[in-house]
Amino acid sequence: MSTDHPAARRGASPSPVAITRTTNEDVRAQNLSAVLQLVHAAGAQSRSEIGAVTGLNRSTVTALVQELLDLRLVREESVKPTGRVGRPSLGVAADDDVVALSIVADPRAVSVALVGLGSAVHSRVRHDLASPPNPRRFAQVVSSLVDGMRADIDRHYRLVGAGVAVPGLVDSRGTVLLSPSLNWRREQLAHRLSDALRMPVAVGNDASVGAMAETHFGVARGVGNVLYLSGSMNGIGGGLVFDGSLLRGTSGFAGEFGHTVVNPAGSLCSCGRRGCLQVEVNPATVLALLGRRGLDEDELDIELGIVRDPVVLAEVARQVDVLSVALTNFVNAFAPEMVVLSGYLGVLLATSRERLSEAVRLHPVGSEGRTVRLERARMRSHLMQIAPAELAFEAVLNDPSAAASRL
Repeated sequence: MSTDHPAARRGASPSPVAITRTTNEDVRAQNLSAVLQLVHAAGAQSRSEIGAVTGLNRSTVTALVQELLDLRLVREESVKPTGRVGRPSLGVAADDDVVALSIVADPRAVSVALVGLGSAVHSRVRHDLASPPNPRRFAQVVSSLVDGMRADIDRHYRLVGAGVAVPGLVDSRGTVLLSPSLNWRREQLAHRLSDALRMPVAVGNDASVGAMAETHFGVARGVGNVLYLSGSMNGIGGGLVFDGSLLRGTSGFAGEFGHTVVNPAGSLCSCGRRGCLQVEVNPATVLALLGRRGLDEDELDIELGIVRDPVVLAEVARQVDVLSVALTNFVNAFAPEMVVLSGYLGVLLATSRERLSEAVRLHPVGSEGRTVRLERARMRSHLMQIAPAELAFEAVLNDPSAAASRL
């Protein structure tokens, strides 16, 4: 890894130039983070595999692994057979006794999962709601659910903190600026929950944290540039991963793809405009035509696979056509290697893969010179069980030594 990083700011006067020198200690911390992030995302790895992926030599890998073992952030376990004769070798895996709370805010339910490093889900609880909770009620429900888990956590685990996924606009400080489906405005959710739970709490947009988890553990793992789009009754959101990092934008607002106008004469959106993508492509209309209400992603897959009602099929085709236009525009704008569709959009992909694939493959400018893969999110319902926890694990993964000292 590079050992010096110029810190000159764009737009600043060229003189004097501030240079931040990276010390050996900084390099060691970066390498320690790289090893932990690898085993967190990829599972148990042999020391030789760690060296091959990170480019670090054998002695450096040995020293880093030993430090992570001493910090109790990794453990040794047998790795998959390589086909060679002899005893299985000991590999290095993330220690899933290091845990975070993974909390999802939804108008219909509050769910809390206990997730270990490496994405193991140890337990999960859910509280169904008759109506969307106000922030105070949400915090009360979360506190009650977590209180029921505390004895088990205190006895068996090392808790990092909590991550929360919210369907709405969330700034970098964990304030929910707007969540139409929850009817929240300017709610300092990170502060409220941190006080209630007595632990660090990070809050993010549900689609952005979903994008992060899908690139760490799902179909987009190892892909550097990804456009992720997720659809539900709450709307459409997304995330952009550029060179392996989530694009956050000003104050963390990047990825509001659902408010892209695709039909200026269309239905009114919660944002005040007409014809936003999330009102033109939404499961509510399809569910009403089917005469059904609470279908999850897998159940809707089955329904649309067998339906023969021409009215339902026509509505699905209309939504697919609108989505294909939007995907063409997004691919032109961001040139991803892969487009990942999740939730309801994944269902539409399953019903109309050829139509959507054609839009991504043929219509973008310069498409003859590049290949864009269109995939359905692999993690399905498991995604939002683990995705919010990634917000809480970020500090541990980025600076293992400092974070472990606080556990």
